Amino acid sequence: MKKIVGMIPSRGGSTRFGGKALAPICGKPMCYWVWKHSKEVECFDEVYIATDTEEIKAVAEGFGAKVIMTSSDCETATERLWEFSQQVPADIYVMINGDEPLIMAEDIVKCIPTEIPADGFYVSNLMTDFSNPVEVCDPTNLKIVTNKDGICLFISRAPIPFPKGDMNYVFHKFVGVGAFTPKALEYYHNTPRGPIEKIEENDSFRFIENRKDCYYINAHCKTLSVDTPKDRVAVEQFMIEHGIK
Repeated sequence: MKKIVGMIPSRGGSTRFGGKALAPICGKPMCYWVWKHSKEVECFDEVYIATDTEEIKAVAEGFGAKVIMTSSDCETATERLWEFSQQVPADIYVMINGDEPLIMAEDIVKCIPTEIPADGFYVSNLMTDFSNPVEVCDPTNLKIVTNKDGICLFISRAPIPFPKGDMNYVFHKFVGVGAFTPKALEYYHNTPRGPIEKIEENDSFRFIENRKDCYYINAHCKTLSVDTPKDRVAVEQFMIEHGIK
């Protein structure tokens, strides 16, 4: 039986929304909702919050979460996951971004492979369909393009692909949930950032730029990542309207 561990990165600093991990949503800190929904994933052996601040650690332990302290020097969420993996052994690590309070257990599991490839290397991430054309033009939303097998070709904050020849296309949005094997995390850690990753600022390019398969799986889910205080209000309103508890 393979061991599957869920990890929620919750760093203290945020350039667009300071302290967002502890931002209140329906009376609970945002990281609580991500943890609660992650705990509902039946195939997870364990779920942890990985943070770099004592404040988040204290709050998370207060609502019952297991917490692993990681370095404030981690430049990306995937780098924090690699550091976490050095402390918690597993066969598959599932990273659920701490700014995804609407993600549900039935969607989280969609990134997990049924079998680990023979070479031990596997990376996947979730995406979903855009429901509003205006969101496609919003640079805070990452757009995903894959080939017919679901392997990612490119990710951009710009609207891609450009609809020059046909308007009959469903654009896909990044969802902050992904699965990694230890071998994939080692590769990520030992490979320098490429020029496209630096300019687009998305972790998946560590694999894409080096011709490593990175699968993007359409979860067909409703989600809204919290990047600004305005997003927090929208998420809270959605949870109230849909009775999410």
